[in-house]
Amino acid sequence: MKQKRLLFSIACMSAGLFALAQFHTMKIPQPSPNVTETQRLGITDITIDYSSPSTKGRNVWNDVVNGYGDPNLAWRAGANMNTTISFSTDVTINGNELEAGSYGFHIDIADNTFTLMFAHHDNQWGSYYLDRDEHVSLKVDVESEDCPFSEQLDYEFINRTDSSLVIALEWAERRIPFTVGVNLNKTVIENFRYELLGINTYRWEAWNDAARWCLNRDTNLEEALAWANRSINGGYNGFSANKNVTNMTTKAQILNRLDRKDEFDQTISELSDMDMNPGETNGLTIFLLRIGKPDPALNILDAAIGQYPDAWYLKLNRALSYYFLNNSKRALKELAVVQSEAPENFQPRLKEIKSEVENGTYKLPGT
Repeated sequence: MKQKRLLFSIACMSAGLFALAQFHTMKIPQPSPNVTETQRLGITDITIDYSSPSTKGRNVWNDVVNGYGDPNLAWRAGANMNTTISFSTDVTINGNELEAGSYGFHIDIADNTFTLMFAHHDNQWGSYYLDRDEHVSLKVDVESEDCPFSEQLDYEFINRTDSSLVIALEWAERRIPFTVGVNLNKTVIENFRYELLGINTYRWEAWNDAARWCLNRDTNLEEALAWANRSINGGYNGFSANKNVTNMTTKAQILNRLDRKDEFDQTISELSDMDMNPGETNGLTIFLLRIGKPDPALNILDAAIGQYPDAWYLKLNRALSYYFLNNSKRALKELAVVQSEAPENFQPRLKEIKSEVENGTYKLPGT
């Protein structure tokens, strides 16, 4: 009996030692280290998680990525676990729609044609058990390109625009690129609607910024106007209301874009009665001049210059207001005052403006 107990104790100790030897949390360098890269496209987060092998002198595109001679195996697009790629919103891959989510990334190779496979089953070890029919949400054929030699496999994010970028797998002398696209307006506006129901609902700046983003892209203007009004008037029982020059200017610009003349005039009238710093006055009056409204611009400038007599650029705006009111004589008189007050570095441009006013050819930048 004692001998059996002893043997049992030794067995337990051995099992414990075996477990300690096999399972631990020590960090040990790996031949194909793990890499995680994240890029944001618009508001869409794109994350690639992969293990990065080295060529180590091998002809990797013949000896490694072809399933070690097994034509039935896809390539895991990295080492160890399958490479994963995740998108926080819906995207397109080379124009093909793909829903938000995490995908195992695998590649089939035939000559110079590479079939990229995005598998909703994303936690596989390698590609050994990939079922191309059951596991794959999207297949896209692409061609490879030559690239500068890369010893380690990596993924590059290149050719970015506001709504697309190219992801390129690079290893040795070959690059496999594919384009990720987003519907920027749709994703951003949907996210605005979501975020404005959270803590941002109490921030007048958030409502104004959402409205201004739509204004700048000339999209979703009706809802943008509602957001601008929410920034001004607040929420339930007027909570967090903050009527100021910034959000009133946003509202005026949206109303102008929507061609709502009466509401626009009312908003400008309210703005004219508000206290403005020189920068706010400058921005508002330039906007009014650009849209052909020199009369209200002149009224606002007269009041502001009385309050801020050293703001020479407001006097320049007043001169331009007279010019757009077809009073070039008064405009040139005002420009002479500006010339005596403007900084040295602006004098060459001021000379050009004076000449253009004299010739009747002056135009505001951006018009």
